[in-house]
Amino acid sequence: MLTRFFTNLKLMVNSTSYETEVNRIWHSLRFPKDVLDSLQSNLSTVLKEDTSPADLNSVEREAVKKIQELTAKRNRNNITRTEAYRQMYFKFPELHWAFLAHMVSRNGGWHMTDLKGDLLPHLFEEQEIIHFFHSLERANALIFQDAYPQLLLYEESVKRQKNLFHLLPALYVSKFMRPVWEEFWQSTNSQLVTAALIINEQNYIQKRVAENPVFQRHVYGTLEFKSQTLLQLTQVVFPFFSYHKQSEASLSPRLAGLILEDFTDVKERIRVGMSLYSILFGIQDVYEGAHRFAKQVPHTGSRADFWPHLFSKSIHQNGDYVKERMVAGTLKKDAPPFYSPELESVWPDQPVAPPERYDWFTDLSVMEFFRPFKTPYSFDMTDDFCLGLNKVELAVLAKEHMEPDVRTR
Repeated sequence: MLTRFFTNLKLMVNSTSYETEVNRIWHSLRFPKDVLDSLQSNLSTVLKEDTSPADLNSVEREAVKKIQELTAKRNRNNITRTEAYRQMYFKFPELHWAFLAHMVSRNGGWHMTDLKGDLLPHLFEEQEIIHFFHSLERANALIFQDAYPQLLLYEESVKRQKNLFHLLPALYVSKFMRPVWEEFWQSTNSQLVTAALIINEQNYIQKRVAENPVFQRHVYGTLEFKSQTLLQLTQVVFPFFSYHKQSEASLSPRLAGLILEDFTDVKERIRVGMSLYSILFGIQDVYEGAHRFAKQVPHTGSRADFWPHLFSKSIHQNGDYVKERMVAGTLKKDAPPFYSPELESVWPDQPVAPPERYDWFTDLSVMEFFRPFKTPYSFDMTDDFCLGLNKVELAVLAKEHMEPDVRTR
């Protein structure tokens, strides 16, 4: 088994990468010094202010109510959230974060359905799978519940041609965001507001999800979760139709992205978020190809959405996992594709429990996250994804060999 693994590794490492040939729009993600100085001054001011929701007039109350109702309606599951982000970006392309959120949310759905696919049910107990799903769902839902009202408020401001960001406290948004949106309204600095939303949303879920005692005990503290880095289950990938290699565009999209090493570390999540942003918007081939993918391929939660040559929405195998199916990123002859179901067929909608109400923003140390971020030189995850999939398959085969009575749940 190890011999086959290293054979696959050698074949993948020797595959051709075109990362040196692509056009990089951004060599680094930078923020103007005068803008950062102004932001720091404004943040220092809001830290001292009472930003609890003020009394609203009837028109303002109606606007807040409408935003809350739309958010609740579109927060039904990962599919509806992902589509809401997509529609927002195509309506307002200056909202870079909405497109980044759409692509990352697709990954959230794929991770959820992986838990019901061909491989992971052989490695985890049923209760572990349920806990893993709830942790993914909770993070996905809470980020949407906090961020989407901000996007809707921007939409309403554009519609009325009037700055409405004084309503952010009524939507329970951190006071960290109002100075950022005020700056965005004046300058349309897409990079600044995107970086701020990355910082805000990752801090928003830190105590509510990453440090949640239940998830700490049943998910992040488990041996299986700690071994995810080894199995490369924390990959975030952006399928993109390659314009640079036209022959590949007609076959299947390539994958750009990164690996998140430690979900529980908020600084790590922010760093990865910034890097993913700079890959998605800083590399022309990735942006144009991902834009085309998002426009053409509806999100179902199945990995067959992007790689139908490796994944299928239908079950092709039941029972023991007894034979290796892929080598060097390609299915063996007559091997069935990996089962990757549509999300709504395997996970019921979950009610979104109200989050704890508190503001994470308590000091100016957050400014450290606005330092320049270089666009990663290495971003093509196509081969790495296949290698990770092969690792998981070999882990399943090893477990099945050691525990021959294990059955697919």
